[in-house]
Amino acid sequence: MWQRIKTFFKDSETIAWARAQAFIGTAANLITFVDPNLVTAVIPVEYARLIAVYMLLSGLATEYLRRRRAEDL
Repeated sequence: MWQRIKTFFKDSETIAWARAQAFIGTAANLITFVDPNLVTAVIPVEYARLIAVYMLLSGLATEYLRRRRAEDL
């Protein structure tokens, strides 16, 4: 089981972190679009959407840059 998880992330902690960021960003986008009142108690909705988009784009960019740098992946 552990080997399958490591293979999914290409034996890279950076890629695992990038995919976690992308997942969190996507989940945050869904939450703010479905019911924005869930996050208004903590942060304003317009900032929540910006943060969610940033997390998604940051995760995608991180994985792209990591794969571009390493020839063995």
